[in-house]
Amino acid sequence: MKKNKVITFLFAGLNSHEHQNHEVDLKHQAKCSPTFMDNFAVNSPTGEMNATESFIHHAMEIILEDAVKKATDVREKVCEWRSPEQLKELLDLELRDKGESESRVLQYCRDAIKYSVKTTHPRFFNQLYAGMDPYSMVGSFITEAITTSLYTYEVAPVFTLMEDTLLRKMIEMIGWDEGGDGIFNPGGSMSNMYAVNLARYRYCPDIKEVGLFAAKRLVILTSQEGHYSISKGAALLGIGTKNVYIGAVPFMVNATAGTTVLGAFDPIEEIADICEKYNLWLHVDACWGGAALMSKKHKHLLKGIHRVNSVAWNLHKMLMVPLQCSAFLVRDKTSLLQHCHSARATYLFQQDKFYDVSYDTGDKSVQCGRKPDAFKFWLMWKALGTTQLEQIVDRAIAMARLVCANVPVMDPEYSNVCFWYIPPSLRSVPHGPERWKKLHTVAPVVKERMMKKGSMMIGYQAHGDKPNFFRMVVISPQVSREDLNFVLDEIHNLGQDL
Repeated sequence: MKKNKVITFLFAGLNSHEHQNHEVDLKHQAKCSPTFMDNFAVNSPTGEMNATESFIHHAMEIILEDAVKKATDVREKVCEWRSPEQLKELLDLELRDKGESESRVLQYCRDAIKYSVKTTHPRFFNQLYAGMDPYSMVGSFITEAITTSLYTYEVAPVFTLMEDTLLRKMIEMIGWDEGGDGIFNPGGSMSNMYAVNLARYRYCPDIKEVGLFAAKRLVILTSQEGHYSISKGAALLGIGTKNVYIGAVPFMVNATAGTTVLGAFDPIEEIADICEKYNLWLHVDACWGGAALMSKKHKHLLKGIHRVNSVAWNLHKMLMVPLQCSAFLVRDKTSLLQHCHSARATYLFQQDKFYDVSYDTGDKSVQCGRKPDAFKFWLMWKALGTTQLEQIVDRAIAMARLVCANVPVMDPEYSNVCFWYIPPSLRSVPHGPERWKKLHTVAPVVKERMMKKGSMMIGYQAHGDKPNFFRMVVISPQVSREDLNFVLDEIHNLGQDL
């Protein structure tokens, strides 16, 4: 038997120390192979590529027409509102034993788009994300099509280098001249939880192996306006929600750059003075306000950020990268992120690989599988450049201030515009509890009416002892002055009878 026709396999039994050598004639094996194995054809792949290509082609046409063109057309509704029961009747939600036709599946795609909220619509002001960037959207399509995970260089070589480049650039913008570390992860809440875990690990390294028994009672200091993910992180990590704000031994301070409701910025410089004095980990939740770092005009809002230990920054907010695209950045260069989270899985992170294993970044993460979200922002930055990214931020803040020119409120720090609508029936009512009580009911009714009409979307909430007010978040470059004027006129039209 010729050597090139033979392959030798070494089998190591899990329950045996004996090794068996099996020589297999591959040519003979192929001739004897059955066409079916357990009723499955094994000589050819399942599915037809022509049918796959046809479906993707038609689906992309639907996406371009319905989810891109119509969704950004101001003449379209922001949403086709239906109650849960009505939507259950309209959608065929049942999952069946047999697959359905291409035409039916394409119709499900149309329905999913039709009855979803158009967050890219010029009159969507409801969340801290809005608008559409075509380059990052295409980047999202590509990462979904390639479907790889960012735990090792060997399975994601291109995206690993892109994430590394982007993290270095963001670290530079923060002002950490000596470098730092970081990782992209699923959402700003997770970034904030990374900060809590890393700060605790630095304060008490034994906690990784021994658990909570290794530490005294620990607390986190933050403001009442801080994001709720800090409390969630305290609950998840066993610190306890009652140990956020005040307590026994502070190990971390959380400052907020761009609060969710008011868009306010904590004084980072002053907080850093105290944290350095007492050796406390200072984390800045810049999920919303981090984009101001792109702007020479507005980066003063984050003055002192170069002095902090860690930063959370969501690119899917002000900078419009498709959800989700979130970075956690840390000033430490001693592999603290790695030491805190590594589990040294030997099937992934072998140290004797044929390339530089420092590019296997997955062991720094609390996840295993991790999407290459950085590519979306990398591609957008390549297409637009730093200058246009800066213009996105500057324009959004300018448009928010334009709203304030027509509403008797103070100019916002960022692009959150918060205001009350006073219907005619309340304008002569004296200030006091009775007026506040009645005013509290106005925003929810106006919100219901705008949703059912589909004309626009704006959020509302109470704040402290203040009644419900509207929170209008201006982000999208597609927003015009006409859209801003429409919002104010529409609120009056929908609420003047209240």
